[in-house]
Amino acid sequence: MIAGSEPGAPEGNNPGPGWFDGGVTTTTEPTTEPLTAADRCDRCGAQAYVRVVLPVGELLFCGHHARAHADAYRGVARHVQDETDRLHSQHGSARTESV
Repeated sequence: MIAGSEPGAPEGNNPGPGWFDGGVTTTTEPTTEPLTAADRCDRCGAQAYVRVVLPVGELLFCGHHARAHADAYRGVARHVQDETDRLHSQHGSARTESV
């Protein structure tokens, strides 16, 4: 099987199994599965709490890098899954008040 964008095999030439033997699956719906501890920030490797679905592929960010790069991805993202609220529920607020 040859991809539609690839030229056909020369006549009488059977290329056999190649790199593009299987079907291609494309997803049009954004992934909504919860992010887990196995999902890591593409920038620093910390636990990811934000998934940014782009026209091609996706990026995972920790809360810090999601905020730092928000202006860059906001205009091109097809979907943003933000679970940063879990940071506060799991680890408490990082704010401390002085009296």
